[in-house]
Amino acid sequence: MNVKEMQSEFIKTYLKPTLKSFGYLTSGQTWWKNMGDFFIIINLQNSQWNSKEKLSFCFNIGIALTEQIKDPNKKKATHFDILTYTREETYLSESRKKSKYREDGWLGYLITENTNIDEFISELKIDFEDEILIILEKLKTLKDCVEFYGKMKIWGEILEVQVEKFGLKA
Repeated sequence: MNVKEMQSEFIKTYLKPTLKSFGYLTSGQTWWKNMGDFFIIINLQNSQWNSKEKLSFCFNIGIALTEQIKDPNKKKATHFDILTYTREETYLSESRKKSKYREDGWLGYLITENTNIDEFISELKIDFEDEILIILEKLKTLKDCVEFYGKMKIWGEILEVQVEKFGLKA
């Protein structure tokens, strides 16, 4: 199995079903969850420097205000809609930021032709189910979002300005 096939395998067997079980819809490599006034968005981004032997990728994660979603029906969000543009390391503990499949990735995670895909999926499962999704599941209201992203100066400020602009209640 080459690195691209390994990535497709973990997306198909782990990521899509897991995110679906948490209420996320998907299109391509983007998953979103409609929370009413906002969407939670997770996007898998591949590195432009990937090769046949090595594949590095990251997750762009954030929220988008429903009022700003480009979809005219306000049903589908894309990574272009993200307002609080963060990567997976924002949601990971220090030890997980340095885990085996992240330590050599130039963008985030790294799959090589020597990667054990089952072990990789087990590691990704820890990141998602024990860390990333636990935090995202706490974002139930705009107030929750403002409090969480407020810890990140620029994203908190941008979010507060946009919430006010649209007359939303945080």
